[in-house]
Amino acid sequence: MSLLLALLDVAVGYLGAGIGAGLAAVGAGIGIGKIGQGAMEGIARQPEAAGTIRSTMIIAAALVEGVAFFAVVICLLVSLK
Repeated sequence: MSLLLALLDVAVGYLGAGIGAGLAAVGAGIGIGKIGQGAMEGIARQPEAAGTIRSTMIIAAALVEGVAFFAVVICLLVSLK
């Protein structure tokens, strides 16, 4: 019985890590989509500021990707413990 509980505990850990990594990827996709949407609206309203808006958008997208990558790495570390 204790072996079954131990296996169930490991399986739930893998499931949690997979769900966490998936949510991190979905959250990053939504965040980058919102950043792109805002940047395109800003460029449409003020085309002369396109260069500044674009560079700011790239920096913000890189930060969102960094957080998502960190979350996925944490999920992998939890699942491989």
